[in-house]
Amino acid sequence: MNGIRAVYYREIVNFKNRWIKVWSASIIYPALFLLAFGYGIGKNAHINGTSYVKFLIPGLITMSSMNQAYGISLEVHISRYYYRLFDEYLVAPIKRWEIVVGEVLYGITKGVIPAVVLLAYAIFAHLGYRLGLDFVVYFLLHLCCFSLLGFIVAMVVRSHADQAAFSTFVMTPMIFLSDTFYPIEKMPPFVRPLGYVFPLTYSTKLIRGSLLGLEVNPLYKFLLLGLALVLFGIALFVARRAEG
Repeated sequence: MNGIRAVYYREIVNFKNRWIKVWSASIIYPALFLLAFGYGIGKNAHINGTSYVKFLIPGLITMSSMNQAYGISLEVHISRYYYRLFDEYLVAPIKRWEIVVGEVLYGITKGVIPAVVLLAYAIFAHLGYRLGLDFVVYFLLHLCCFSLLGFIVAMVVRSHADQAAFSTFVMTPMIFLSDTFYPIEKMPPFVRPLGYVFPLTYSTKLIRGSLLGLEVNPLYKFLLLGLALVLFGIALFVARRAEG
């Protein structure tokens, strides 16, 4: 466990040098979407009997927290190729799974920030969300999945251009096709299958359902949990392969 603490501590120390930027991005980015979609296009709109703003904020929580959790990919990539930090991990008495868990915990920490900001706004606006244990479990599982994905991408890609391409062709479409801004069931039929491929769809449905007190397909829970386990296995594999 000392390895986990060492990796996590190192990332948090670096985070202290740029916490203002992270908090600013966590406030400004979702606020722009909230203003444009929530109070612009959908000010008086309702979805399934729920105001569009109340429907939208859980989607913004999953979207913005995903961006922060996945964002460790750039930091891990820079640390690995420019500062050779990963080489130091490899010669230190740190197990490979401890490296993965330490980085994932850091991604989870970053992902919590925008959620805190948006939930604080929801409380201030008296939107009446239900903050229960199920929300906490789904949210942490959501952050775990995208932190693992960020770590895997950082270990696999060789350049910033490759990272940018992944963001363009995978992460950006995922944001708009995963139930974040409008129900996937109302999308054009030819788009829906693609939406159900993205894991953000299931975490958004689970988190929105827990906040609104709605019934959610229990299969989504097992899909997200299964994905987290698979991604952890892949992350451990690529971390071990980096030894060669």
